[in-house]
Amino acid sequence: MAAELHVELVAADRSVWSGEATLVVARTTSGDIGVMPGHQPLLGVLESGPVTIRTSDGATVVAAVHGGFLSFADDKLSLLAEIAELADEIDVERAERALERAKSDTDAASERRAEVRLRAVAAH
Repeated sequence: MAAELHVELVAADRSVWSGEATLVVARTTSGDIGVMPGHQPLLGVLESGPVTIRTSDGATVVAAVHGGFLSFADDKLSLLAEIAELADEIDVERAERALERAKSDTDAASERRAEVRLRAVAAH
């Protein structure tokens, strides 16, 4: 059996995803990071962006994450996000409308959130 790490993706309002994985890729303030079993312990600040989880059974889970923290030790990865949505939960038409609205209102934060949602769906 391949080495695994236990992953918990939690948003402020709910548990988004939990399970065993072989690789997690996330964007931090230091850049993109890939975490695999046996990685050195770390603590990082999450940037808005897609998080990609390669599950132990070979599937891929993608989530749009908007800020938060990640912590890894003893093959346990915790992603504590301000906002997180699984790619298959995202309403693409709604995200596209939100992006257009944010662009016309020159609302950079809303524009970034909509772009991250659409990137997560595209990566899925």
